[in-house]
Amino acid sequence: MERNNILEIFSYNMKRLRQNAKITQEELSFRSGLHKNYISDAERGKRNISLKAIEKLAKGLEIELTEFFLLNN
Repeated sequence: MERNNILEIFSYNMKRLRQNAKITQEELSFRSGLHKNYISDAERGKRNISLKAIEKLAKGLEIELTEFFLLNN
C-alpha cells in the first residue's frame, strides 16, 4: 500500500496495530468508548478523526499515540 498522506498512514497503522493486538473492531470499540462504525470508517481512511478520539484509541490499544504516525511499519 502506498501511503502518501497522514490520513492514509494513520488508517493503515490503526488497522495494523489493532490486528497485532489480536482484537476485533468491536473489542476496540468497547475498550475505547468509540462506536464500531467510527473505528471501521477510520481504518478505511473514510473519517478524519479528532485528537481526542486518537487518544482514546491509543488507550484502548495500550500504545503510545506516536505509533499511529510511524512510517516504517
